Amino acid sequence: MEQHTDLEKAILVGCQTSEEDDVRFQYSMEELAALTKTAKGNVLVSVVQKRERIHPSTYIGKGKVDELKALVEELEADVVIVNDELSPSQIRNLSRHLNVRIIDRTQLILDIFAQRARSKEGKLQVELAQLQYLLPRLSGKGTELSRLGGGIGTRGPGETKLESDRRHIRRRIDDIKTQLKGIVQHRERYRERRKKNRAFQIALVGYTNAGKSTLFNRLTEADSYEENQLFATLDPMTRKLILPSGFTVLVTDTVGFIQELPTTLIAAFRSTLEEVKEADLLLHVVDMSNPDYFQHEKTVNELLEDLEIHQIPQITVYNKKDIQHPDFVPTAKTETVIISAFNKEDRDMLKKKIEEAMIGMMNYYHVILPSTEGKLLSQLKNETILRELSFDEEKQSYICKGYAFKDHQISGILKENSV
Repeated sequence: MEQHTDLEKAILVGCQTSEEDDVRFQYSMEELAALTKTAKGNVLVSVVQKRERIHPSTYIGKGKVDELKALVEELEADVVIVNDELSPSQIRNLSRHLNVRIIDRTQLILDIFAQRARSKEGKLQVELAQLQYLLPRLSGKGTELSRLGGGIGTRGPGETKLESDRRHIRRRIDDIKTQLKGIVQHRERYRERRKKNRAFQIALVGYTNAGKSTLFNRLTEADSYEENQLFATLDPMTRKLILPSGFTVLVTDTVGFIQELPTTLIAAFRSTLEEVKEADLLLHVVDMSNPDYFQHEKTVNELLEDLEIHQIPQITVYNKKDIQHPDFVPTAKTETVIISAFNKEDRDMLKKKIEEAMIGMMNYYHVILPSTEGKLLSQLKNETILRELSFDEEKQSYICKGYAFKDHQISGILKENSV
């Protein structure tokens, strides 16, 4: 896909069907504008139409197509961006009428993902999604290739090229899938190792631009890419976080979710979200300054259900309280916390909440350790939540009270020394 350093002039097109209410439709058009801006496009104007249903061959009605054609010519637009996924024939018909590049919502999101991916895996997943999107849309492009070539004498090669393009794309898809399998296996081995060391894993999830990376960076002092843009993070990043008790956990920042996420992308990014499946606790970050926060929360919960990870314990983190929306009302059925990621006191409160949630999953212990057991004591400080520690001068031993995971290797030692 093309990437331009200068802004491309874009016209947005949306079709509101009878089952879509005005607020939802208006918001999805605003989101399309934000996506366009993220993809380095300059929105000139939005063209919308209300219809019973989407026009099967041109998406919008004939009158609107003519109106759009006049606008494209008058404003000298580079691209028309449509707020739905178009069928191959709709793209062909619109291109023929408008004589300009037509991009649908899916293509736009893929383009942003292509700009954002940093790691080898991220790049491969984007390419896979792009090729899977492109394959069914190649049919019929042969005639366009012939037209571009100047008509007579070029038709054959156009069609032949199309067949070889198809074969090349299928081969490349197989190749990428093989490479991704290798990366996934490597990550599984890495996860197994983390499991063996019984690291407690927290995953940040949430709608795109909810403030996950900002919170991740402030909590872990990391340098994940944070920007007020949609899909700023594409590659999962894991960092250590030390809780108030001294217990060390691992936190993973993940790709943002979005309404009507293209199916090719859900499939391609499944392995990026595999990290989430392994989590012991989810922090679901919701942007409480966004007028559509409730819908965002719902979208994320539905996607978590699709990925079969909704049963993992969850804390809903309502973020951006300094600019919260006047109509905001917390609606989560889970444990909740209201914060601003930039406020240290709020972050400390969140860390305490995380600790409380963890204690709910742990067993209480009360042990006496001889003063010679310095190594074990330091293990208790880092690998359990130590609540009380005192030294008995008479017995020359430490009295420790706290909480530990029952399947942690330290549990056996705690049993031996328990009071």
